[in-house]
Amino acid sequence: MVGWFRRSLRRAGYDFGPFPGRALHWERIVTLLATQDIDHVFDVGANAGQYAQALRANGYGGPIVSFEPLSGEHARLEQRAARDADWTVAPRAAVGDTPGTVEINISGESDMSSILPLDPVAHERLASTRSTGTEDVPVVTLADAIAEHAPAGQHVFVKSDTQGYEDKVLDGIGDTWERIAGLQLELSIQPIYEGQPGHLSLLERIAERGFRPHLVVPGYWSRHYGRMLEYDVVCFRD
Repeated sequence: MVGWFRRSLRRAGYDFGPFPGRALHWERIVTLLATQDIDHVFDVGANAGQYAQALRANGYGGPIVSFEPLSGEHARLEQRAARDADWTVAPRAAVGDTPGTVEINISGESDMSSILPLDPVAHERLASTRSTGTEDVPVVTLADAIAEHAPAGQHVFVKSDTQGYEDKVLDGIGDTWERIAGLQLELSIQPIYEGQPGHLSLLERIAERGFRPHLVVPGYWSRHYGRMLEYDVVCFRD
């Protein structure tokens, strides 16, 4: 019965699955945060707060600071964080390389919204992710965010899910790399945004800073491409 129902949903363009916090990798991420003495998580590209909720559901109890640029998702994020004293929602902003303002493309699937436009192939194959509008959003840097939200001496972990903008997020770290003990980046095997860096260049970049992969999490599988497009890598310093 469940199989028939799911096939019917897929024919209509939808799918369903368990709450993300129940997947096995969440327990592993939280275990890594504990063994690496992480005591402050920066959730960049928070959407409506799914990442923070999954961390909480699997036992992480430390401070979380979430950043989200879309106005609608930011409002939902604030609602979800309202009863959690250790979950701070920063003012609506994108995280990038320099402070200022930028235009973000709002996708039909909100978690696929990006400052970068879809490339021509993705625009053709991934119709549900096409832009339905734009918003102007402020831009903050990680260097400034860490200085504001994480007291000196804390072990900071940065998760970045920014749909192709990860290189700009890293650019905004500036001279504060020593404050960061761990990273989780969404990397693209098949870039779908114009100007998006490939996964190998970003892995090499953070390796030069001493970060090594500790966990790889499979990501978005596209039937339109016939391959996985993205995965997450969780890294810590040697």
